[in-house]
Order: sequence, then C-alpha cells, then structure tokens
Amino acid sequence: MSIGKKALAVLFVAFVLVCGVFAQSISEATHGEYEGKVVILHSNDVHGALEGYANMAGLRDRFRDEGAEVILVDDGDFSQGSAYVNVYKGKSAVDMMNRVGYDIVGLGNHDFDFGYQNLVDNLKDARFKVICSNVFGPDGAPIYDASYVYTTRGGLRIAFFSMDTPETMTKSNPAKLGDVKFATGDAFFDIARSMVDEYKHNQGCSLLICLTHLGTDVASMPYTSYNLYEKVAGIDFIIDGHSHTIFSSYDGLPIQQTGTKFQEIGVIVIDEASGRIEASYVLPVDLLPSDDDVAAYAQTIVDKVNAEFEIKFAESAVDLNGDRDPGNRTMETNLGDLVCDSMMWVITSDTSGIKVPQENLIVLNNGGGIRDWIRKGDVTKKGVNNVLPFGNTVYLVYVKGSVILDALEASTFCTPSSVGAFPQVAGIKMTIDTTKKYDAKPETYPNSTYYGPASINRVTIDSVNGKAFDPDATYGVITNDFVAAGGDTYYAFGSAKDKFDTGLPLDEVLMDYITEVLGGVIGDKYAQPAGRITVKQ
Repeated sequence: MSIGKKALAVLFVAFVLVCGVFAQSISEATHGEYEGKVVILHSNDVHGALEGYANMAGLRDRFRDEGAEVILVDDGDFSQGSAYVNVYKGKSAVDMMNRVGYDIVGLGNHDFDFGYQNLVDNLKDARFKVICSNVFGPDGAPIYDASYVYTTRGGLRIAFFSMDTPETMTKSNPAKLGDVKFATGDAFFDIARSMVDEYKHNQGCSLLICLTHLGTDVASMPYTSYNLYEKVAGIDFIIDGHSHTIFSSYDGLPIQQTGTKFQEIGVIVIDEASGRIEASYVLPVDLLPSDDDVAAYAQTIVDKVNAEFEIKFAESAVDLNGDRDPGNRTMETNLGDLVCDSMMWVITSDTSGIKVPQENLIVLNNGGGIRDWIRKGDVTKKGVNNVLPFGNTVYLVYVKGSVILDALEASTFCTPSSVGAFPQVAGIKMTIDTTKKYDAKPETYPNSTYYGPASINRVTIDSVNGKAFDPDATYGVITNDFVAAGGDTYYAFGSAKDKFDTGLPLDEVLMDYITEVLGGVIGDKYAQPAGRITVKQ
C-alpha cells in the first residue's frame, strides 16, 4: 500500500483540525520523517468491532511506508461484546488479531467471560505475545509471561508489562474463573515496582510501558491507571483500557486510552536514536485508511453471523437506553425495565416450584450487563445479543430482606458515579440518597475489590410489589448467573445457600417476552422508565 505524502498530510491535518493537539509533531511527520522512528499503535476494549481491525492495519501500513518501525498493541477486552465474537466465544477476535499482525497483547476482565479455560484454548492459536503480570494460576506463577522486551531493528529495547484490573474477580463471572488469582493491595503495586527495578534499573531498557486494563472510573479506585502511575515511579507510559474513555493524556499524565469499539486508535511516536517519546495522540478511526485484505476477512465473519442473527423478529416504537452513563450504571432505564420485566414474566409464568409467595418475588439485574441500545425500528436477534452478550442464564436466589438491602446499598455505593453493579429492578420501588455517605466496612468482601456496607445509609426499599418491605421476610430474587455467583458487589447473593439456575438464557427470555407478551412490538409502555428507582442528589 503506497502512502503518498500528500495523503498523509491530509490525514494528519484533518486530525489536527478535529483534535487540536500535537500540531508541531504532526506537521513534522507530514514531511516523511518517520525514518528512525518507532511507532506504537494501540487499541483497547474492541468488544467485537471487527471492522476496525482493517483501519489498524491501514494505519500501520502508512506509517511503515514512511519508514517507521511499527509495534501493534492491544490492551484487552477483545474476546466479548458483539455477536461477531460472542458466537465464537472470542475465537474470531484472536483470528482477526492474527490476521492484522498484533505484536503484544494484554488481557481485560471480559476476556475471561467465557471461562478461563476457554481463553487459554483461544490463545493457543495466537501469533502475538500475550503478557499478564498480576494474574496467577494455582501454581503461583503468572498465567502468561509477566513482561516482554521488544528490541527494535536499531537495537532500542522497550519493555512491556501488563496489569489487568483486580475487578475481574467480580466483573467476570466468579464461577468461571477457576483457580485464577489476582494480586490486590500492596502486592498489586509491588509487581509494578518490580518491573521498574528489573527493566529500568537492572536491564537498562530505554522505555518501560505498561498495558493497564484499569481505567479511570471512580468506582475502580484504588486500582485505576492514574493510581498506578502516581504510586509507582519509573513507568514511562501507560496504555490504558477498561473505562471506555478517550484521552491523549490523563490530567497531563502519560496515560492514553482510545474509548471502545475502535472509536480511536492510539499513536505513540518514539525517536530510536534518543529512546525518547516524541509524541502521543489518538486518531479518530473514521479519518483512517483501511486495509482491503483485513476488511474482506472481517466481512466474511460479519456476513456469516448476520445470515443467522440479522433477522427481524419484532419492532420497537421507542428507543431503549443502552448507555453506561447516564444510563444503566447510574439510573433506572427503560431498557433495564424491559429486561427485568421479561425475567419476572418467565419466573411467574409457572410458580408451582417457587418457595415464596409471588408477592415476594423481585428482579435485580446488574446494569453493567446491559451493553447496547435497542433503537426504534426493527429488532433482531443480533441486536438482542449485543444488548445481553454474556450468555447469562436466569437464576432464583432466596434471601432475607435484610440481605437484599445490604446488596442494594453495596451496589450503589458510588452513585451517581457509574458502577456496573447498579441495579435495574422489577417488583420493588427504592430510593438512593446520594447526599449521604457510604459507610464501608474496613475490609473488602472475600476475593473482591469492593467493600460491603457497615450500615445502611443510602438505600431505602419503599415497597415490594405494592406492599411494605420486611427485612426479616424471605424473598425470591430473580437475577442472572453472574450476580448469583457474587459478581460485581453482589457477594451477599454469591454466598447464599438457597438458589438455583433455571438454565433459561436471558437473551432468549427477553425475545420470548417481546414476542409472546408484547405481541412483537415494544410500545409506549417502555417509552420512559417506570419510576421504580428514585435517585436523590
């Protein structure tokens, strides 16, 4: 693929006009001065947006044509997120990354969603280096090499290591992680300090770059990318992921993230002679070239999945909110109501095996499990799979009312800030008073980064199916297998003794509800949230 200096100039000038940063470095680049430069191109949280890999390959080829040595890096969460990877349990993402020619890849929490063994099986075919510094197997060794030194053609040594969020312990299904352990507390930061000692002090590498799938969300503290940078001196650059945010630098720190689903591609330009980073920025993918061969390979996967899944089974008269914030992780949404109503319906369709009166049944579904919008118009199986991509099944957990209150207090500990545990509900009305402080216990839940409540300050359950809430009564909580296993902040449900898996796939339950109960049309009933959750600010 020939670049053409004029084409490259147009590309970068367009970037400057859009983003208004790094103008001097980009201007120099348009004169073909990438000889002697090493360029790192990086992605994160691709979540099944396979078409973007062609843009990664196209941008790589343009930098190569200008004389640069290019290193392709991904920061995790490539295995899950759209039907194009979900139906293959992540294998199609690995195939795409092989096709593009990625060099170094770290892991994210959602790469474990189909189970640790599934991830291992998929990565057996990887033609890229997988690194993971803070995740350990039962033998106490990292599940993949903790680090990797890339030596450029000119002899520059760049060390990479990777830190996956300890939130994976609860942000992927705990029941599917097996014996995998995540470093937390001081041990987490000590791992990074050991990398600085080894590669900057002992081996004298010119640069130390950390792939962090940590993000910048308040709910992820103290394990954010900026926490790591502030606590560990000697890391030259952090390539971040997890929070789905876009920035060329974070509050002036050398931390960079590209959003999600190939919204942007990150660029780090290194001068080989000095070993110094000269520029770092992100480029909107819609301004970038596309590699025809990679695009064609992605299209074969897309076409195969669409042939089975892109079939209309219903229609919607309204837009249903699939956003994170403001959305399913911060407030009640109309899509959350729809999903929860379908779960209530499927359980109450036959109550013969239910251990509590129907009036004591509620639905509680984590908002982080809702991943996309249902837009006005045709509703397809693929669209529902994108909304509910995890392959969850419907569970029923029996607990005291006091346990539910404890779980709700924990799952809204940082509201109105975004958190994946935020509950979407049916059968209850509740109030969250965010003006009151969350009273955290001094220790986290077992195998978790979250702190349970020492007291109930913020959440009030106003009613259950129109009746007064009783903390001493037994309720049936209809939820999904992730929450029932103690995912997110829901340790209270994970430790419950009385529960069972219906085996009913949540996405199929939603589709059946839309067709059988709503007659194939999502109408005005779901135009707005139903008023089940009040958030006081």
